[in-house]
Amino acid sequence: MSTPLSADDPLSRERSHLAASRAALRAMREDVESLDIRDVTANWVNAEVLARQIDERIKALADLSDTPLFFGRLDYLHAPGADRAEGAEGERFYIGRRHVHDADGDGDPMVIDWRAPVSQPFYRASKKDPMDVALRRRFGYTRGDITAYEDEHLSDPGEAARTSKLLQQEIERPRVGPMRDIVATIQPEQDEIVRSGLGGTVCVQGGPGTGKTAVGLHRVAYLLYAHRERLARTGTLVIGPNRSFLHYIEQVLPALGELTVRQATVDDLVAHVEVRGTDDAAAAVVKGDARMAEVLRRAVYAHVTMPTEPVVVVRGSRRWRVPAYELEAIVRELLDRDIRYGAAREALPQRIAHAVLVQMERSGEAPDDRVQDAVARNSAVKAAVKAVWPPVDPAKLVLRLLTDADFLARQAEGVLSEEEQKTVLWEKPVRSVKSARWSPADAVLVDEATDLIGRTHSLGHVVLDEAQDLSPMQYRAVGRRCTTGSATVLGDLAQGTTPWATRSWEEALGHLGKRDAVIEELTAGFRVPTDVITYASRLLPHIAPGLTPVASVRENPGSFEVRAVAGDADVVAACAEALRHEGSIGLIAADARVPALADALAAAGLPHLAPGEETTAEARLTLVPASLAKGLEYDYVVLDEPRAVVDGEPDERTGLRRLYVALTRAVSGLTVTHTGPLPEQLGQDVS
Repeated sequence: MSTPLSADDPLSRERSHLAASRAALRAMREDVESLDIRDVTANWVNAEVLARQIDERIKALADLSDTPLFFGRLDYLHAPGADRAEGAEGERFYIGRRHVHDADGDGDPMVIDWRAPVSQPFYRASKKDPMDVALRRRFGYTRGDITAYEDEHLSDPGEAARTSKLLQQEIERPRVGPMRDIVATIQPEQDEIVRSGLGGTVCVQGGPGTGKTAVGLHRVAYLLYAHRERLARTGTLVIGPNRSFLHYIEQVLPALGELTVRQATVDDLVAHVEVRGTDDAAAAVVKGDARMAEVLRRAVYAHVTMPTEPVVVVRGSRRWRVPAYELEAIVRELLDRDIRYGAAREALPQRIAHAVLVQMERSGEAPDDRVQDAVARNSAVKAAVKAVWPPVDPAKLVLRLLTDADFLARQAEGVLSEEEQKTVLWEKPVRSVKSARWSPADAVLVDEATDLIGRTHSLGHVVLDEAQDLSPMQYRAVGRRCTTGSATVLGDLAQGTTPWATRSWEEALGHLGKRDAVIEELTAGFRVPTDVITYASRLLPHIAPGLTPVASVRENPGSFEVRAVAGDADVVAACAEALRHEGSIGLIAADARVPALADALAAAGLPHLAPGEETTAEARLTLVPASLAKGLEYDYVVLDEPRAVVDGEPDERTGLRRLYVALTRAVSGLTVTHTGPLPEQLGQDVS
């Protein structure tokens, strides 16, 4: 919407525009609510689909009172797309989370969606490259109301470039509740990733606080805006490491008006069997190794046997005989085509029937497709197919591999060593698939076998977060969900805390099936204070020597202290001190220490939440086992006993990576408490 420029009472005028925009959004929502579809659809199925779409549209048009409807403004020197030589008058655009148009007038936009091309200079324009923007204005808000603004005259050579105070305040603003969007604070290097095309896969290596998760979620929102029809058909999916993490991020996309993106863990994707057991580290590593894919492929196709008897088809008074050697040629041709087991099994009766039809034609008959279908359904053909290419149940196949040493040895010969085979074999016999105590790694094997038999449905785009902790077989499981689509892979090699953690992104992307992916690195830390990230980075030479340390760009240094304490009462006291500050508080501890600390908090009368429970103004302290801390953030963190965090893992390297994760969850302040010695890799005590 082109707005006359005026210098009279700017703040009042901007508040008026906000009020008018909210009224326009309300009118847009009321228009949708008033739609009458009773006479529009031909049947109840279409009516249900349309009603659901209307309901989703109404939800997408919700006006969140505490969320700014727009956060910036661009004044262009020329009309976007116009020939500058014509001297076209510039226009003014308000940049916000969603599009809002004037319902009473001619439908001119009052707020431009942040994803629109005309909004891009809000994130990328600079004094060096103003992108035809005369002025960029940022707004400051308090509980949804405009309280301040800040101008950058990008095309004015007399004004020096400077850091935006409002931008810095928004980045450093304390948080309560789930993760929020970053549309008002996206940085140029982040925006390049967010707006990268749908056709390519992007891998983002980002240290703590670099915003990689937010970048991945905003890329989904951008792709849905730019390719809505295509992704509506093919689907989108966000994959996180656990339920606590998914709960933490679940409000980001709805706040941007995107309500249809599914969220899941890898375990959700491969839930073909009920997981009730666990593996030790050694077994999980072997089961997660990419070599298991070859073992499973052999095991599936081991069911194919070459025919030794002919097939005789009786039709009326005639008998048609397909000799064994011809049947063998058909079977070998299907094997050579390397198509899925189930697809080949479905093709086999038609191939046999075709061989019969060839004989019919040679004898002077003129059979058509109906005859071929009838022959394919003939009992003799069905019996031959069952004998040569029998059906295979994926779960039963994996169960046999894990319980039948001889069968495993035949399929794993030259692939797994004898010791590795013994490692994955179950000690006790199992009667059935239902009674088996499947582990998470076993479920991934069943998923691989399922795909060998029948193709897995592919989505248009998949976001995979905290990817560094996936095994090669888990990468393959995710890759099957985007074989015809693209992916955004997010992670930090330094935060890999599983025995099978990713060693390089190139290797991981190969397992994912996306070798041509572009790898981007984010190194500017927006959420972790300088002293905290500097302290945590002491561990990098020991856990990820090739990575660039994160450089904090926060102006507020935050608070940081390493405190020797006498016991749990002092840890509780540190939490009470942290609660004097605004924002969320996390007490992170080794998993084994959590019960004792829970008792200490209860004795002191300090209520606490579990990870995944939403913080509120009344309940701001969360007790976090170190194993669940990844991906979560708190304004203030008390980290209990670093040595115990390290010792709680199967080896020191994994333990140090777990400690690195725990140290970098704070966005405003960190207090490290310890009764015993600190890990020597942290160096001298800085308290």
